[in-house]
Amino acid sequence: MTLTNRFKLSTMMFLEFFIWGAWFVTLGTFLSKNLGATGTQISLAYLTQSIGAIVAPFIIGLIADRFFAAQKILGILHFAGAGLLWLSSDSANFDDFFPGILVYMILFMPTLALVNSVSFRQMKDPGKEFPPIRVLGTIGWIIAGLTIGWLNWEQAGQLNLTFRTAAIASALLGILSFTLPDTPPLKKESKTSLKDVLGLDAIGLLANRSYLLFFLASVAICIPLAFYYNFTNLFLNEAGMKSAAGVQSLGQVSETLFMLLIPLFFVRLGVKKMLAIGMLAWVLRYVLFAFGNVDANYWMLIGGIVLHGICYDFFFVTGQIYTDNLAGERFKSAAQGMITLATYGVGMLIGSLVSGPIVDAYSSGDVHNWKMIWLIPALIAAVVLLLFVLLFKDRKSVNAREDARDLSEMEKINPVI
Repeated sequence: MTLTNRFKLSTMMFLEFFIWGAWFVTLGTFLSKNLGATGTQISLAYLTQSIGAIVAPFIIGLIADRFFAAQKILGILHFAGAGLLWLSSDSANFDDFFPGILVYMILFMPTLALVNSVSFRQMKDPGKEFPPIRVLGTIGWIIAGLTIGWLNWEQAGQLNLTFRTAAIASALLGILSFTLPDTPPLKKESKTSLKDVLGLDAIGLLANRSYLLFFLASVAICIPLAFYYNFTNLFLNEAGMKSAAGVQSLGQVSETLFMLLIPLFFVRLGVKKMLAIGMLAWVLRYVLFAFGNVDANYWMLIGGIVLHGICYDFFFVTGQIYTDNLAGERFKSAAQGMITLATYGVGMLIGSLVSGPIVDAYSSGDVHNWKMIWLIPALIAAVVLLLFVLLFKDRKSVNAREDARDLSEMEKINPVI
């Protein structure tokens, strides 16, 4: 790969995740403080991510893979997204805000796959070349959070500016996209079925009892995950944490560090223990949030944030490796599509529908009983963990060392921070 293309792809990744992180983390606080939204309405706004994740395979499988160059679709989607984000910043109430952000997420979620497609097509050895480029995405997310914290937009009630900042970045990525290396469709002459698009070729994996249990656990664990994504920033701001969005970026720093350590842990612990530790981290995180505060127990809030690396990497990345090994060469892509659709589509959708009413049930005006709110997802995660530990068995034919070596391949698939 030429140095010019490497720079363009790295910038593309940085902007892609800067755009997302610039408004997504503080969305709950913006809706609550600026638009007076309820917990249920906040969850509905975050639910748009799940709708986008469900629609994304259709855009990629039925359009991008067959008719148009990936970089051109990427540019068009980001230009349209820039306009929608700017309009969102001027919303007067939730009813004005919701339709725009729904359309935006339907357009944005496919771009997560498109930036990967554009990158892979330029690489001779993606296992080695992709990670240094993909890490710029994580850095972009971190920089977005640090910028919001540094500019004090949360405390100043100016979170509408996060949407305008993301809109400008989206327009820049739209321009950059048309200068990216050409990435024409590969399946122009082939017929793509609905089964191909949804990854249903891999549905046979569910006949494996252990994998079925993992699959159900993945969907279930996304219910407490929705509490974290939807309400953490609002919780931290109400708790009085300064520069909450910036502090939350410690979670992405943790994620990056633990990503590097996964191969070492995988060899020593194996699939079941890795997945169990990931779920246990979710329980511990919510307990820390329930009893933490900005005074004597400030360390609990920081600990809950830093646990993000274990929560995400040990469960979701390990699960992707486990899925990859069971799927075999023929169904690798289909299997990853199926598990992504199940978790970030169905699982997060259920989580958003559950979390909002619970937050409303433990609120009075602008005051929330965060202790009770956080103990509920802690309990849900604990139940999922208990059932998983009791029922799940490692597949003996999977060699842990081979799984660890497959991590570099799995990093190419993982699009979510």
